[in-house]
Amino acid sequence: MTGPSMLPTLANDGEWVVENCLFNPDKLQRGDLITFRSPLDRTRTVCKRVIGFPGDVICVDPTGVYAPSTEHVKVPKGHIWVMGDNAAYSRDSRLYGPVSMGLIQGKLYARIWPLKNFTIFRNPTTYLDY
Repeated sequence: MTGPSMLPTLANDGEWVVENCLFNPDKLQRGDLITFRSPLDRTRTVCKRVIGFPGDVICVDPTGVYAPSTEHVKVPKGHIWVMGDNAAYSRDSRLYGPVSMGLIQGKLYARIWPLKNFTIFRNPTTYLDY
């Protein structure tokens, strides 16, 4: 499901996760892991980390790979900005722009298999620098 874009948080395959598909999208926070229909191929489900919400001004690409690191965009109403944890291999909002909240399918809570890698996903975002 994830491909190399979510390494090291999630492996390419062989892991089981707990996903809540009945969550309230209004309760999402920056740093949460979500699944959504790919804006590039609606038959695919992808997993990315939420970086920004409507009204946020986001650096399009802090890595400078897809856009100069000085380029910023305001996330439009009804959309979010997402990024994969392995930026070097991720296709995310840096490539396809803001994601419609209507494409969100669920929120990941934990990795339960393999058991030795059991992890409750905690939100790593501690602050935003405005």
